Amino acid sequence: MIFTDEIESRLVERAKKGDSGAARQIYDCYANYLTAVCARFLPNDSEMKDVLQDALVKIFTSLKSFEYRGPGSLKAWMRQVCVNEALHHIRGKKNKNRETVLLDIERFDDKAADGGPPDEDPDIGGLPPGLLQQMVKELPDGYREVFNLYVFEGMSHKEIASALGISASTSASQFFRARNYLARKIKEFKRKIGN
Repeated sequence: MIFTDEIESRLVERAKKGDSGAARQIYDCYANYLTAVCARFLPNDSEMKDVLQDALVKIFTSLKSFEYRGPGSLKAWMRQVCVNEALHHIRGKKNKNRETVLLDIERFDDKAADGGPPDEDPDIGGLPPGLLQQMVKELPDGYREVFNLYVFEGMSHKEIASALGISASTSASQFFRARNYLARKIKEFKRKIGN
């Protein structure tokens, strides 16, 4: 279900006043979208559900401070809450496991270097639905995080560096390697099906 601007605005106002029916309608409309946002950053289903739950709690407890600014503003605000919660979770996890994560990335880096950079961006036309998303989920954590923030959230490498506690050059390097990995996977798939 998609709301018109007027209906969404009224639902937000009702939900701010404690109307659980309005909050439920907002949830029903955006739950799948917000789940997909969290899943882009957290391929582990259990972690994704925990982060989504935390984000939804934050959304509905903070709704009173949200200022409706027209079509798309509620969706954008909720997406940002989910992204922030995912990043908060990732930073906490990395602080606990920093040495393991770095070793995994270094090991993956060696594999990613094989074959060199792709000549050009691969044509993603003809890929089965969900395949590209699955390939992104299979990226190592650091690559996936940078790729999602750069491509889907439109953040600069400087902004990504600040959000993830890394340098801008590390962000750019991880994006380049993620992009090359995905390009190779797409080309392999296309070769396999004879395209």
